[in-house]
Amino acid sequence: MSDSQDSRGIGAAARVSALASSIMDLHVRIALKEVSRERRRLISGGIFLAIGGILMLFALLAFHIITILWMQNTFNLNIGNSLLILSLMDITFAGISFRLGGYLTKGPYLPETLEGLSKSTKAVFGKTQ
Repeated sequence: MSDSQDSRGIGAAARVSALASSIMDLHVRIALKEVSRERRRLISGGIFLAIGGILMLFALLAFHIITILWMQNTFNLNIGNSLLILSLMDITFAGISFRLGGYLTKGPYLPETLEGLSKSTKAVFGKTQ
């Protein structure tokens, strides 16, 4: 091979390397911005969820006591049967809540991330718009 062909090959490799480097830099910057936004959202959301959860726990405890007393008076059940029925209802509602919560916590990607991935894919495969 001649020296001009060698320099063209090295130049092409350098351009591809620079393109890959700039793509990775873009993705790192977008990912850091995304993490910063998500961290603030998750911390504030977690605090409010904890407050709401504690208050709901107290309300649920009061509701359970009232329900057990009502079941004993209305259906002439003993405390064991009342607790069993209420526990089965709790397990059912807990399962539904876990299923729904798992579905709702799957968040979409930020538009900047999707746009960056799309542009990078098009640049790597040489497709133009």
